[in-house]
Amino acid sequence: KGNVYTTEYGSGVVRKITPDGIVSTLAGKDSVLGFVDGISGEARFNHPHGIAVDKFLNVYVADMKNGTIRKISPDGKVETVAGVPGIIGSSNGKSHKATFNQPEGIAVNSKGYLYIADTYNFIIREIDTAGNVKTIAGKAGISGSADGKGAQSRFNMPIGIAIDGMDNIYVADSDYDGNKSGNCTIRKINPKGVVTTLAGVTGQIGSSDGKGIR
Repeated sequence: KGNVYTTEYGSGVVRKITPDGIVSTLAGKDSVLGFVDGISGEARFNHPHGIAVDKFLNVYVADMKNGTIRKISPDGKVETVAGVPGIIGSSNGKSHKATFNQPEGIAVNSKGYLYIADTYNFIIREIDTAGNVKTIAGKAGISGSADGKGAQSRFNMPIGIAIDGMDNIYVADSDYDGNKSGNCTIRKINPKGVVTTLAGVTGQIGSSDGKGIR
């Protein structure tokens, strides 16, 4: 419908902008942080970061400081898709038992699978439509820059994530606001789980244009 959705990290709300430029609060209450599922303004978030929208207009939020993944349905109902609020970890398994460590990026593919840049765990996670959480790339708690398949690969502060029409996953393997070191690279995970580096020089901040890896 042409709406734009955005999180307000500090204010703890999710906003909607219509094609006419009308801004409204979709969920949460301005400057009131916390963790509550519920309808629209009853819900609470704690520094929501990444956001994605599926083909059914469900909005998904990486609720960073709560360590959870939240869903806002078209009728405004907020529910927790995965993670245990306030519990840091990297456990896989059923969504209500899985844990995250300050996830920041989120994307959704055409099948409704969610992909999470689990930033402080240095890993990429998948949540299928049955609510099963698994790690598809990287190794929890171990940073690095290695390419390779699945757990052979390494990331360092992955923050952004996107998916193309062929289900390739792209990750901004980032420097984190200068407070944490990062790889400063763009990575690709193909449907077979193989991670490659597309662009950037590991650990080097800059703005040089040019071809891919230099």
